[in-house]
Formats: sequence, C-alpha cells, structure tokens
Amino acid sequence: MPSTSSLGKLALAATGGALAARGLQRLPQARFAGMSGTSIAAPGAAGWVTDFLNAAYFRRDADQRSTADLRLAFGILTTRWHRAGARRLRAADVAPFHKAFGRDRFVDDADSPRGTLNTRQLREGAARLLGDWFLGAWDDPTRRAYGIAFPEVADREAYLPELRLDHAKLGGITPPQSPAAEQTWHTYPPVLLGDEAAAGRALELLTQPQTWPDYGSSLGRFTPVRSGGLDGQTFEIEVLGEPVGPIPVLLRAYVTVTELLTAGDALDGYTARLNETFARYAPFDPDPLPEGAAPAALIELTTHAGHFLGRARNRLLVFTADGQAWVRAVGNWDPLDWHLDRLYAGMGRYCQHAFWGMGQAHESVLHQLADAVRSDLGGRR
Repeated sequence: MPSTSSLGKLALAATGGALAARGLQRLPQARFAGMSGTSIAAPGAAGWVTDFLNAAYFRRDADQRSTADLRLAFGILTTRWHRAGARRLRAADVAPFHKAFGRDRFVDDADSPRGTLNTRQLREGAARLLGDWFLGAWDDPTRRAYGIAFPEVADREAYLPELRLDHAKLGGITPPQSPAAEQTWHTYPPVLLGDEAAAGRALELLTQPQTWPDYGSSLGRFTPVRSGGLDGQTFEIEVLGEPVGPIPVLLRAYVTVTELLTAGDALDGYTARLNETFARYAPFDPDPLPEGAAPAALIELTTHAGHFLGRARNRLLVFTADGQAWVRAVGNWDPLDWHLDRLYAGMGRYCQHAFWGMGQAHESVLHQLADAVRSDLGGRR
C-alpha cells in the first residue's frame, strides 16, 4: 500500500499535471487549434459536414457554383441543429442526411456530376430532411434569420442566438496592443453598393445582425451569437478554405462590435484620425476615407482570443462619393505569432484579402452585401 508521503507526492504531481494542461490550453496555439470546425457540429461530425458543403459548392465546376447554394447548405445544417434542440450535430446525424441527399449524390449528369448537389437537389433533399415547410420559410425573409429557417415568425422571435455559445469556446476580447509602428495597417479596395441611396439601405441591412448570414461568401459567413442589435454584437465567423484534399478546411473565430457610428461629429472625428494614422504608418495604402468622400457609417470589429489573425481590429466603412455609395474594410493587427504567421503566409493572406473584396465577387462578403442591397433596391441578385 502506498505511504501517505507517496500519495501526497502523487496528488501534487496530478495537480501539477492538471495545472500544466490548463496552462497549455491557454497557449495561443492550443486555443487556435480548438477553433477548428463550427460550434454547431461536434468533431465527430466534421467529416460529413464539410463533405456536404463540398458537394453543394466546392466539388462543383466553377461555372455551376452558386453562393446562394452554399448559404442554403449552411442553412440546412443550421436548421437541422436548431430543430434537434440546438445540440451539436454528431457523427450519427449523417444517416438522415444520407437518406435525404444520398441518392442524388450518385446521379451523374450534366448539371449534377457524381458527388455533387445542384440547387434542385439541395432544395428537394432539404424538404425530405426537414419537412415541406422548410423551402417556403427559407425563401421568406420574415422566417429566415441567423442562417436558420423557422416554421413561423413567432419561432424566429423566440430564438435565442446565445445557444451557439454553449460550444463556442469564446475567449476574451483581444484588440491590438503592440506599438502602432509595429502593427500591420491595411486598407482594402472599396466595393460599390450603388447610388447614394444604397448607403442607407446597406446600413439598414447591417444593423439587423440576424441577416448577416445572408451575405455569406464562398470563403465564410458571419453569424450573430447574442440577442439584440448590432452595437456590442458578437459574431461567429465560419471560414471555408478551398479543399487541398477531398474536403474544404473549416475554421471559426469570433469578433465583437466595439464601435458603431453613423453620420455625425463622432464619425467624422474617427475617420479623420484613421486617415491620419494610415498616413503615418501605412503611407502606401489608400486613405480609408477618400478625399472628398462623406462617411455614412462605421462598424468596428475586434477579435477574440483564438482568432486566426491574432490581436486585430477591422472596420467596415460605408461612405459616399461622386453620387455613389461604397463599403470597404480597414484593418490593423499585431505581429502574428509564429503559428498564425505560417498560416497567414500559406493561405490566410489571400483569403483575408479576398474575403474583404480584393478577389472575386463570390469570395467577398462585401460583394454579397452589395448584391443584397441592389436586390432590395430593385436590381437583380
């Protein structure tokens, strides 16, 4: 039988090991690794979840891809999560998905090569999986919110977005803290929204955080995880990378709105200081607010621990100039830790730039927002 002294040493060792494990979990590398996948799916479901998204979008030929289909696929997954009592999707949940979509995955014709799902197949499969009510609800903006279709408006109003936080691993907020001269400062190209009236409509949409999943791109989407409006809202960002192997890479991160300004002295002062900062620390980047432009709104987003850009801040700036309305992203971040620097150099730089408008329209949430604005103002999405 072990002596009291031996038991004491074992207890101390166990305590030390537990504390060491907890310490390791606090390391940036460990926290980042814990941000793989999405909060609505358990690790055991990651394979079939990403394969489903792959079939709906990434595996399809480029000329057959539709960001609306990718948003629909996400909506099917998220609605299934909600209808299952907001428990995380599991490995076993692949069975009802296979029953609803599996036969179509084996079809091999011109508009649906084997292993893919086209728009019709996604919609028909969703009705089989979730019920005939789903399609009408998904197409109805009053019953679609938070990336979920709700049977009735009352169901949408009763929904608690905080349910996603149960498995979010939400860390503390992490604004940049290095000296400004050591940070990276970057202005992304502006995206045209339309005429000056489009600025107001864009702001109306953006201040309804439950609609943000509707602007998801092929690289990712924002989903609010708190009740209430935009000011102080926290978003889960689900980021999709083009597949290197058979399935795309799915990561998540979190940001919170730490400043929300609309036209007025406070916004004028903020944008003036921002321009001055860029003139000093990023003189080769364009001014965030172009000369002669009028700011209409600014949304400041600050990262949480585990974000793939480290300690960072981004701003969505809506402005008007020469009779047109524009939106652009303006970011700054601390020097990246080695593990994030390698990721950023390998794929993050392109994805970050494309996500905020420097790539193709299907990759950019700002282009998707612009499409929604034009659609609401009478154009075609």
